[in-house]
Amino acid sequence: MRLAFTHIALHVADLDRSIQFYEDYCGLETVHLRDEPQGANVAWLAEPGKGDQFVVVLIDKGAPQPQPDGDFSHLGFALESKQAVDDVAARGGDLLAWPPRQAPYPVGYYCALKDPDGRFVEFSYGQPLGPGAELAESTGD
Repeated sequence: MRLAFTHIALHVADLDRSIQFYEDYCGLETVHLRDEPQGANVAWLAEPGKGDQFVVVLIDKGAPQPQPDGDFSHLGFALESKQAVDDVAARGGDLLAWPPRQAPYPVGYYCALKDPDGRFVEFSYGQPLGPGAELAESTGD
């Protein structure tokens, strides 16, 4: 049996605000948008050029899901440098949930913002996944 992890679906209170957040901060692009006359509107977002591999599905009309302190559930996005993590943190302003910090391997250097529904979205460098993984490994960052 061959499996592929293709998507994660999240209810959001305001679809337009959520799309804007994930496009602006996470670099995702809308690859599918569907207006349901009798139901919730739906958007599929993906990394550029990867809409056939994995998407974040946003479903309108959900209740906000703010996370309590100590709940580290999150979506994670890898960046190419520590400076890129710092830049996201600075740009996030009041959305900043976790200021930039260094943690032991394999966590690396990271920060988190809260999306419009209060979910944590992590931005990291130095994990063994995504952009910067090879560079961090070779430089010991």
